Amino acid sequence: MKDLFGKALQDYFNKNYTEDLITSTNISGDDELPLPYLFRDYTEMPILEQKALQLAKGNVLDVGCGSGSHSLYLQNKGLKVKAIDISEGAVAVAQQRGVLHIELKDLLDETEQFDTILLLMNGTGIFQELSQVSKYLAHLKSLLNTKGQILIDSSDIQYMYEDDDGGLWIDTNANYYGELDYFLSYKGEDENPMKWLYLDFERLTLACEAVGLQCEKIMDGEHFDYLAKITVLHH
Repeated sequence: MKDLFGKALQDYFNKNYTEDLITSTNISGDDELPLPYLFRDYTEMPILEQKALQLAKGNVLDVGCGSGSHSLYLQNKGLKVKAIDISEGAVAVAQQRGVLHIELKDLLDETEQFDTILLLMNGTGIFQELSQVSKYLAHLKSLLNTKGQILIDSSDIQYMYEDDDGGLWIDTNANYYGELDYFLSYKGEDENPMKWLYLDFERLTLACEAVGLQCEKIMDGEHFDYLAKITVLHH
């Protein structure tokens, strides 16, 4: 990883903001990811994120914390928050912005236990592909305190495959349609492509049940997205 995402966050934070991140996928063209958006406060967040922050309680893990916006909001509310990210630049910026407890760490290397685990901004992206979902969910389960909760958002991106007549052009022999190759570039440099997973609610629910978790939809967003709450299934 060249950590272009972290570089962009540092540029913005250090007032060297001249251009935005450019993202694309194997099924969609270039899209700008405005850097100010990555520093948004609560009032600028999508309703799903606001709802997740309202539901957060106890000892919180903020996974893929980016510039730390979610962590800072919860800290200000008096919650104990640990933030993790795999981007060095993001960790540095979040620290400078005042996130108290932050580590450069992959989710699979986390070992502490929490009352709330947040995975926001397409939290299922980190699972990378359908075949890895159960591994990640089983690990997340091991990080939950009794009565703990995972708050995660994603989208059903089937709509991205529709043609103008509403017909679908999904190749039924191909992998799951939510598995994307994700490309990021910044100031003329390209990041190594990443795997990024969008997971529809039904498949997330089935994957949860397979590892002894239950999944409940909290709300739908404005564009095929949803927020889910995952808890341990107690018989």
